[in-house]
This record gives sequence, C-alpha cells and structure tokens, in this order.
Amino acid sequence: ESIGDAAFTHILDYIKPGVTEADIALEIEFFMKRQGASKLSFDTIVASGPNSSMPHAQVTNRKLQNGDFVTMDFGAVYNGYHSDMTRTVAVGKVSSEQRKIYETVLSAQKASLSVLKAGVSCKQADLAARSIIEGAGYGEYFGHGTGHGVGIEIHEEPSLSPRSEAILKEGNIVTVEPGIYIPGKFGVRIEDMALITKNG
Repeated sequence: ESIGDAAFTHILDYIKPGVTEADIALEIEFFMKRQGASKLSFDTIVASGPNSSMPHAQVTNRKLQNGDFVTMDFGAVYNGYHSDMTRTVAVGKVSSEQRKIYETVLSAQKASLSVLKAGVSCKQADLAARSIIEGAGYGEYFGHGTGHGVGIEIHEEPSLSPRSEAILKEGNIVTVEPGIYIPGKFGVRIEDMALITKNG
C-alpha cells in the first residue's frame, strides 16, 4: 500500500489540463514498478470528466480539462500481495454540486471505516456507507458494493455488500470504496484498504 501512496503523491504534479488519461496511467505504472512492484494488481483506471461517471472506465486519450474530476484506481503487487486504492482529484475549480458529491462520498467512506471491526457483519459495513449516500439523495447512483477482501488475489472474500452474509474477522483486509456516479457528467470514488482488528 505504501507503493500506491507514493505513486499518488508522485502523480499529483502531472495532473493538469492537456495531459491525457493514458499519460497519467503510464506514469503511475512506471512509478510503482520503479518502487519495487513486481506487477500491477489490475489494469490502472484513470477516468476524467464524463468518463469518471463509469465505475470501470477504460483509460482513453482524453485530455484533462479545467473543472474535471479525475478518478484514479490502481494497485501494486509486492511479495505476492495486492494493494488497491482509488483517489478522485479535481483539475482547477469545481462546481458546488461536485464538491457536495465528493464530500458525501468521503463521509460515507469514513462512516464505513468507523464501524469496521471483528464481529461486524459485512452487510452492516456496507449499510454504514450506503445510508449516507442514500440520505444525501444519491442512492440510485451508487451501484456497487462498498468493498471487497484483498490479498493474494485482488478480489477475495469477504465482500462488503448488501447481499453478503459474512462476518468480519481479525486479520481480514478489505477495501472501503463507496462512489457516486452521475451519468454523462462525473463520478467520485474514494478507496482505501483496511486491516480488521478486534477493536477497529
């Protein structure tokens, strides 16, 4: 995860109008490999402007523009273990709607992180995030689970979703990645990995 954190800090200097999604993805990937990643956890996602409204967007040659949200979802494999993180950043100034949605997603992520601990149901962890997004009026725009297990594989059990019957155990590592996606306009996803302990 520290390789991903370093890659995020590194890429911030590259994000400006005129740079393409593909340029940013390539730089993230080179950087993680230079830091010791044996390979990528999955194909890097860099989605700007309207492309960010698609949770699983493909990288394109779209050039960043002022007012864009840019969602970057990436991970490194190190000693056989995967990392996975997502950051959404703004290019220049954002609208009040963009700011409101970003803050809603961040609140939802923090709410889910705050309930995580051994013995908590995955359903409850999902609901903590989902209820914030629904309460803000964006429930229909959050179409995936709140998170998933990650380790030797990029997607493992347990899954933080409304359908999961699993209970979190000490030692589980899960992602927490709520998102809101406004079709054709923009999207926001924020993702971190969490290690489940007895107390949090």
